[in-house]
Amino acid sequence: MLGGYRIEGRRAAEIAASVERAVSAGQLEPGQPLPPMRELAVELGVNPNTVAAAYRTLRERGVIETAGRRGSRVRARPATTGREHARVVVPEGVRDVADGNPDPALLPSLAKAFAAAGEQGDRNPVLYGDEAVEPELARIARAWLDADGVADGPLAVASGSLDAIERVLVAHLKPGDAVAVEDPGWGSLLDLIPAFGLRMVPVGVDDEGPRPDDVRRALDSGVRALIVTDRMQNPTGAVVSATRARALRSLLREHTEILLIEDDHGHGIVDVPVHPLAGVCHRWAFVRSVAKAYGPDLRLAVLTGDELTVDRVRGRQRLGPGWVSRLVQRAVVRLWTDGAHDPAAVAATYGERRDLLLRALAERGVEAHGRSGLNVWIPVPDETGAVAQLMHAGWAVAPGARFRTSSPPGIRITTATLTEEEAGPLAAAVATALGPGPARSYV
Repeated sequence: MLGGYRIEGRRAAEIAASVERAVSAGQLEPGQPLPPMRELAVELGVNPNTVAAAYRTLRERGVIETAGRRGSRVRARPATTGREHARVVVPEGVRDVADGNPDPALLPSLAKAFAAAGEQGDRNPVLYGDEAVEPELARIARAWLDADGVADGPLAVASGSLDAIERVLVAHLKPGDAVAVEDPGWGSLLDLIPAFGLRMVPVGVDDEGPRPDDVRRALDSGVRALIVTDRMQNPTGAVVSATRARALRSLLREHTEILLIEDDHGHGIVDVPVHPLAGVCHRWAFVRSVAKAYGPDLRLAVLTGDELTVDRVRGRQRLGPGWVSRLVQRAVVRLWTDGAHDPAAVAATYGERRDLLLRALAERGVEAHGRSGLNVWIPVPDETGAVAQLMHAGWAVAPGARFRTSSPPGIRITTATLTEEEAGPLAAAVATALGPGPARSYV
């Protein structure tokens, strides 16, 4: 018995589901300890291995955590709550600069690419047992990787960056392992890690990427993996510079046993070079998605890495979805080769829009960050207050809570569709929201 709640079930899945229902309903509170496995097994009349399997499932889903002799307890922030609650509901009449999406006007048309891919499929249908990766896609992707100095390795295709990162983590890590992540960083990734029962170790970020001192502390603490965004870091726009890359490689050479994952999701829409770290560690993966440049609904990312890592990803993929649709892969090849998308022009447009806001903010004395990509990150003293004041002024911005673990408060503004006429008023509204508010008294 846990207060007024009784865990039920005879099978591991039933026991795990009973605990999850109680957590979701608030009957089991964050931090509440669960019964020792043998004690619960006696109470339920089942084998202790059954309870152990249930607890293992709950750990992998991020519902509970286990701390050695102290036993298992409900996670302080169960993965079932997620960060989705930090999203902003945009009322009618309010300008949305919170969503993080690319400008639809800068995305290429998909109709011709899919029509051509469909015709190719009619002539040469993909059947069970065929290769999982479209040969022409592999050829082009490998040529681009080589040109950017990414270490040589086999290729796989996943359903987007998050899917690729998830598969790489699962290939090597087990619940309880620690992963060093950027803070602030990608909210979806910060949700994913605890969902698998992994522990996050935050690493601070500046305009040149992860801070070396923070990375060193994380590596020395025994993390099993490090995840780095090379360019267009979300939410700060940071870019790993050549100098920073050398410093990080130097640190990684002292910890070659860890798993290194690099996310280069800005490929095709950023105008700054990539400085990859790949190849320093024995186990590594480098991921590139097409979502930002060609459309979020194109769920496709190219993954390269060391042979063991890619082999494990491919093997697990075969047991699940099998492969990413070759129809989609062929359409992406067509988009890459038909000239419908001009990466340099698109990058320049996004850069101009981002710089419009950065200049307007600087003129008003507001600190802001955004070296690349679609977003600008603004440190604020009161995150909730800033979001509320800007909403009242007609601007919906993203609260930093969606992207933070222990870093200071901030807000994220998406500049992908920002116009020249909007930059000044938006910057003025931000400056007002960050300024000293009226004195208040409380009783």
